[in-house]
Amino acid sequence: MPELAPDALLACWERARGRHPLDRALLLYSVAAPDRDPSLLAEQPLGRRNEALLRLRQSLFGDALGCCVDCPCCGERLEFSLRASSLLALDRDDAADVELDGLRFRLPTTRDLARIAGESEENAGAQKLLQLLIEPDQPIDAGSMERLAEPLTRALEAADPCLDFALELACPACAHSWTASFDIAAHLWEEIDARSRRLLDEIHILARSYGWSERAILELSDARRMAYLERAMA
Repeated sequence: MPELAPDALLACWERARGRHPLDRALLLYSVAAPDRDPSLLAEQPLGRRNEALLRLRQSLFGDALGCCVDCPCCGERLEFSLRASSLLALDRDDAADVELDGLRFRLPTTRDLARIAGESEENAGAQKLLQLLIEPDQPIDAGSMERLAEPLTRALEAADPCLDFALELACPACAHSWTASFDIAAHLWEEIDARSRRLLDEIHILARSYGWSERAILELSDARRMAYLERAMA
């Protein structure tokens, strides 16, 4: 797993900011898997992408993931932590597809999510996604697709637990329970964005105080950069 130096982290942030979340996830995937052809990453199963992003997150920020979410019932803010190693330890069989009711369905990819990105209604988007996953030359009517939707979703998640990290949550304020998905791509980007903005602030302060170039500042170790920041801000 690559370790990003401060200048490489800033370069990644610069390229990713302003992009659609799906494009940004693919860019981060290309950083996490530098040995893979970037033009083919959109066709990789989502679980494989999410696994690579989790490992990149471990490399950059450590194993513990601090999370927060608002209760959909009362609005209470819940704060909790996850461990990337626990998510990566989930059993998976690396199947390329699953079989259900005599039909074969492949695992979803980022390209599939892009094809349904314009759907404003969640259920319609989910139905369209499942239709995209049917292997060619296997006709199925709308009624059968609706009947298979729930068991197919379970079968896909069983085949690849990294496909969707579903979290069972309960609000301590109102006792409401619900299931929420943990989006590693969005979480990782928020951390990269926050770290990059802090780096830019550090560069600004040190350049103004000492007249150093951005390159010179980024070449400092974290410990030495922080030591100079303490003196510049004293």
